[in-house]
Amino acid sequence: MEKANGCISRPSRKRKLPQEGNDVLNFTLDELSDDLLERVLSWLPTSTFFRLKSVCKRWKSVAASESFKLACSRIPSREPWFFMVDPNLNQSVVFDSAERSWKKLSHPPLLSQNCNCNSIPVAAAGGLVCFRNMSGDYFVCNPVTGSCRELPPVNPDSHDRSLHAIAMNAYSNYHGSYKLFLVLGDLPKLSYKVYNSSADSWEEEIMLRRKTDDCTGFEFDSNDDDDAVYFLSKAGNVVATNMQRSPSKQFSSVITHKDGEEIVYFLSSSGTVVACNLTQKHFSEYPRLLPLFLEYSIDVVECKGEMLVVMLSEFFESASIRVWRFDEKTKTWIQIAGMPPSMSHEFYGKKVDINCLGAGNQIFICLSSAELCSYVRCDIVTNEWVEVPKCCLNGEAMEFMSAFSFEPRIEASV
Repeated sequence: MEKANGCISRPSRKRKLPQEGNDVLNFTLDELSDDLLERVLSWLPTSTFFRLKSVCKRWKSVAASESFKLACSRIPSREPWFFMVDPNLNQSVVFDSAERSWKKLSHPPLLSQNCNCNSIPVAAAGGLVCFRNMSGDYFVCNPVTGSCRELPPVNPDSHDRSLHAIAMNAYSNYHGSYKLFLVLGDLPKLSYKVYNSSADSWEEEIMLRRKTDDCTGFEFDSNDDDDAVYFLSKAGNVVATNMQRSPSKQFSSVITHKDGEEIVYFLSSSGTVVACNLTQKHFSEYPRLLPLFLEYSIDVVECKGEMLVVMLSEFFESASIRVWRFDEKTKTWIQIAGMPPSMSHEFYGKKVDINCLGAGNQIFICLSSAELCSYVRCDIVTNEWVEVPKCCLNGEAMEFMSAFSFEPRIEASV
């Protein structure tokens, strides 16, 4: 302070103009309108949504508003979370790929009831995960918010036939528009049913015809299961009785959109990939990757709208994990990625079962056996393989057999 004409001059309270070259204005979020505040907060990572309510009253009000959910729905995409499945199937643990950390979520109360306590996740899409209980009833849940609802019961006749695949597709998270697909029957007589959330009902069952230009020319044999004793599929027979198979991957399948067509892929009990074109209403079978008598573990994944196959096999006293893509022009499988031998060798001779899922360019692989439990992420573009750190809760390391990929979205409606 300085004296001027006998008076003490006080510092000016006027806001100073920004210095030349400084293009950032100082302001606080409190100065934003509700609409702008919601738009700003909608870009935060989903993990921060759990803390919004504890910041202040205004943010708590924002977190509960429908307009905020609408703002969140306008975010094009979010880094995936991997919903993990443990042997007890009674916990909700996720791996946040954005923060590369583990999180424990509140288990939906509807799935904790006695009749539903053994419900297992069987499919995921958008911000939703689908569960199935022992009675064959289905539940759709938003793991982030904990909201959950039971779907209308499937036609009782469907329970009397083999269920090969369960796939899910989300068309709008905010409006709760999604479909659940079931592929039923005994090869080669397949059909499918669709639950449409817009109508809240199951549509009429539709038969699938065998595609006439099937690239393999292989005829399905009802006794094929008896010959597939060396195949470690999620739906077939397994050599080792101590193999840890995840029941949630029993209906291992993926769905893709190709040229406006919806195609569900699943593993047959003989180790081949079956493609069900739900738009054209036909199915076909892809050629076998390895001979039937070889021992291997296999799973199908979806990355960037394309079906890929991940396979663990053993040759020359070593194990290898490779990712394959089917070339429609040459009708052959092409390897697009492979785990470095220095990483894959540790799985040799341990009867390891792999359960995989895709998310963008990433493939998340759960490897489990009686001797080990490990998780690996693969970038199919850079062919980079990274081991995921172990999950420790309450000081104990947890083991998971499989996982499902979903986008963490608070606006996803069931």
